[in-house]
Amino acid sequence: MARIVVIGAGLGAMSAAARLAVAGHRVVVYERGETFGGAVGRVERDGFSFDTGPGLLHLPAVYRDLFVKTGKEPLEKCVELSQVEPAVRHVFGDGTTADLPNASRAGVGEALDTALGAGAGARWSAFMNRAREAWDRTRRPLLEEPLWPNWEVLAEREPYPAVPHKRLLRRERRAATLSEVGELELGGDARLVALLEQFALAQGLDPRTTPASAAVLPYLEQTFGTWSARGGMRALARAVYERCLARRVEFVFGAAVTRIVEKDGKAAGVELADGTTAEGDFVVAGVAPSVLDGMLSGVNIRAEGDVPARSGLPSRLTIFLALSGARPEGTPLRTVLHSADREDELDRLFGGRPGLPASPTLAVLRPDDPELTPDAAHEAVTLTATVPAHLEVTAEDVQRVISRAEAVVPELRSRLLWHEVRTPADVAEATGADGGAVPAPALAAAGGRLLQPSNSTRLPGLFAVGGWAHPGGGLPHAGMSGTLVAGLIVEGPEFRGSQ
Repeated sequence: MARIVVIGAGLGAMSAAARLAVAGHRVVVYERGETFGGAVGRVERDGFSFDTGPGLLHLPAVYRDLFVKTGKEPLEKCVELSQVEPAVRHVFGDGTTADLPNASRAGVGEALDTALGAGAGARWSAFMNRAREAWDRTRRPLLEEPLWPNWEVLAEREPYPAVPHKRLLRRERRAATLSEVGELELGGDARLVALLEQFALAQGLDPRTTPASAAVLPYLEQTFGTWSARGGMRALARAVYERCLARRVEFVFGAAVTRIVEKDGKAAGVELADGTTAEGDFVVAGVAPSVLDGMLSGVNIRAEGDVPARSGLPSRLTIFLALSGARPEGTPLRTVLHSADREDELDRLFGGRPGLPASPTLAVLRPDDPELTPDAAHEAVTLTATVPAHLEVTAEDVQRVISRAEAVVPELRSRLLWHEVRTPADVAEATGADGGAVPAPALAAAGGRLLQPSNSTRLPGLFAVGGWAHPGGGLPHAGMSGTLVAGLIVEGPEFRGSQ
């Protein structure tokens, strides 16, 4: 039985802890905050409850596997999951609305034909067929296996199939980026392009430079479905935490780790802010790269030849709205309100222009969940926009976003009781990530700049878990990082991933 120290109580770290405990190891989690969940936090006030992180779950099979492998009770016995129907309502810049069904390729095609005109569904379906090829080629190396030592193969090879397009003088052009996929393969319909690009924007990625391999993002969502949890995603975090407790994982809250202890050339434990030391045969770190580097006196702990830690990713602006009045019947849980000025949004997010976009793409969550409101005569609404990291959010910015939401939440102002704001500075305070940056899922191609560093490090016995390590950000990916780290510790370097 090994002694294992885990830094941080995020979903990836707790997933690793539960699996390691089941394998017979003694696991102690040290969390600087006073609760579990990491980015999957909770704001509570006056009987209202809001998730501070993701509000929906994709690819629930990752957490189903965790619960099967760590105990007799399956995930659905611990968390009440429901498929969201419709999966999403899109409101495009010209006012066109499209309600897309959950996990139905044929249904999505029909909905797009109805909303955007005949042929739109067929063009999207053809794109999704090619996206499936990219998913099949990258699913194991980018989600289910430790990062390959020769990760350069993933960096150089574009898994999205080439579709030549004849241009003037018979020259051919192939889509290299997600924006080019939209331009060349979706018939030039600005609404279909906006639909496609939104999947990149939601992850903090510039569709103009993000490789075509990002086609796996819409494929994952529309194939495996969108799920909500009764009580919000905080209920999922609580279930994972309780599974850890049931497997005798120990948690120490309010315990900031300041240094990783080295002995005989390997990780041997951690030093806490109060000066005490916790010994361990292995250390699992679920923290941002800059935080982890600081725990080793600023030394870059990435293994030689590893993918460099990513930087420059945007953050999130989240606004929680407490509303009087019942949620209207038939209201979709999620609405995406697309920007009316694509170029302004992209330039402010990725081009260095200062300030919040004039009309940012906005995700509006309106859950039908009695656990999130004081009673049926109130509604809890969450607004989320991708914004530049380090953005200093002003009161005017907040009011502009709330005003924008009025387009899809009628009578919002007259119903508004109060609001709370979570800015990039708040994200930075909670996670330690520079400027409040939010990690994105790992993607192939693009020279490897969209991969995340491996779970192993240059220091034997030290492993990285969570969104800033392979396979990247997002709830499914965080859960898989826990699977990979547990496998590397239990089986050693020969571990090749889940079967």
